[in-house]
Amino acid sequence: MTDYELVLRGEIGDRFAMFFEDMRLERVEGRTLLTGDVRDQAQLLGVIERIQELGLELVSVNPKE
Repeated sequence: MTDYELVLRGEIGDRFAMFFEDMRLERVEGRTLLTGDVRDQAQLLGVIERIQELGLELVSVNPKE
């Protein structure tokens, strides 16, 4: 597993939190940070696809050390 941080443009509301149950959601200065353990690349791609399906803008994907 690898810990990832995904940065979204805008501060998304709590209604979106249920779509990312396994991740921590934090709003910081006009961005939303989703952080959590990702099992493998397939799971990471699933999270990215969910972001796109919800019409949210993905700014960056960062593995955390």
